[in-house]
Amino acid sequence: MNKLAVIITSPPSSNLSVTAIEYVEAALAMQIDIVGVFFYQDGVMHANSYVDIPSDEYQANAKWLTLKNKFKLPLHLCATAASKRGLCIDETIKPDSQLSNIDNAFAVSGLGELVELTNYADRVVQF
Repeated sequence: MNKLAVIITSPPSSNLSVTAIEYVEAALAMQIDIVGVFFYQDGVMHANSYVDIPSDEYQANAKWLTLKNKFKLPLHLCATAASKRGLCIDETIKPDSQLSNIDNAFAVSGLGELVELTNYADRVVQF
């Protein structure tokens, strides 16, 4: 298994978020190429930059940002799922503007990007 695609459908408050992050960290430590992480359904809430999580709780968003910065890990966000959950997808608003509640580390994508990720990967794992 050389290339892996990861799909996150669980919200940040789920224990699966911790499992997913630890799985990705372990895969990267074993030098497995992760072609991308696609956040779908309730998983899109990982990208909400307006959520203020207390410091004594697990910081899933911060962990994803660290992985992205350290390993150049592509983070893709389903536009439709995000829009349904109140994340601002208005194309007139840039993700890095103060009006957007999507963390700019996430690339707003569609299901076409998910198809591409699964085509490039040898394995697909969903959390």
